[in-house]
Amino acid sequence: MNSKEIKKLPRKGIDKILIRGTNWIGDAIMTLPAVASIRATYPKAHIAMLVKPWVADIYKLFSGLDEIIIYESKFDNPAGVFRLAQTLKAKKFDAAILLQNAIEAAIIAVAARIPLRAGYDSDARGLLLTHRVRRTEEIKKVHQIDYYLEMVKALGCVSVDREMHLETKISLLDAQDILRKFIPETKDPLIGIAPGATYGPAKKWFPDRFAEVADQLSEKFSAQVMLMGGRADAETAQEVQKAARTKLISLAGKTNLLEAIYLISQCRLFLSNDSGLMHIAGALNIPTIAVFGSTNPVTTAPVGNQSVIVRKEVSCSPCLKKTCPTDFRCMRLISVEDVLRVACDLFQNNQDKNP
Repeated sequence: MNSKEIKKLPRKGIDKILIRGTNWIGDAIMTLPAVASIRATYPKAHIAMLVKPWVADIYKLFSGLDEIIIYESKFDNPAGVFRLAQTLKAKKFDAAILLQNAIEAAIIAVAARIPLRAGYDSDARGLLLTHRVRRTEEIKKVHQIDYYLEMVKALGCVSVDREMHLETKISLLDAQDILRKFIPETKDPLIGIAPGATYGPAKKWFPDRFAEVADQLSEKFSAQVMLMGGRADAETAQEVQKAARTKLISLAGKTNLLEAIYLISQCRLFLSNDSGLMHIAGALNIPTIAVFGSTNPVTTAPVGNQSVIVRKEVSCSPCLKKTCPTDFRCMRLISVEDVLRVACDLFQNNQDKNP
């Protein structure tokens, strides 16, 4: 990206900034370094994040924002967009930085009369932006952390560490209180498994294989395995439970995001498909195994120096499709032994951790 061709945001005269956040948990995690870059560039500015309610806790817990504005479901129509824009207009923001790629984000910023509007020129919104960053084919191929960081750097924001170190912001006492709330009896090491995934079944490894890995890890390490995910993942978690020989505790759909974050922070090991919870575990530097099939680990691998990708090289992957049009070989070729081998190594290398 040639930053010399991009109009940079002024350093002075920007006292109130609106950031339009991304809509999914994993994406929100991967925007955190970019948000930190904006804060470092404008340390005295009032910075607000406009974001969907289900990702708000990510920004509340892990960012230096001054305000979270919830993009409620009542705004999901033309009249609602206009009402939201009027609310934002009253706040008199000097600049809007749009991490979300959609044209709607630019339309809202224009309707809110925000004078400086910056972001990627995606979704045919270039004419609505005062500061455009070209979204090249090359930038689409980098990791999503760098995708967002490169955008704000091109706008003149300062460089920051792309490593997130989120574990330093977790309260151990709060985490242990939440653990006792959901699993009051256990003193065993905790293993988390997230067998679900959004964006279709092509991202999901098989429930019976998750169950077999859970059984063997539980028996080998005397560990308590908990299944995690949102309401949409509850059925998949139930399938894993039914296929398992050992007792697995399913919390899928039973926790809010903040509770899930604290529970993951107490895990000795976390196993997941490519999902939002995978990104949380990696960013918390929990030993994380990520099973990848249809999606691309180059752009969406979990961060953290204890994250390991389990993937088979096949000619049709990554296809980025919601459902597999052929024989699902990218997931079928990943065996229980493939995952178990990595899991045992990670677990044994982290015996010192005692949740």
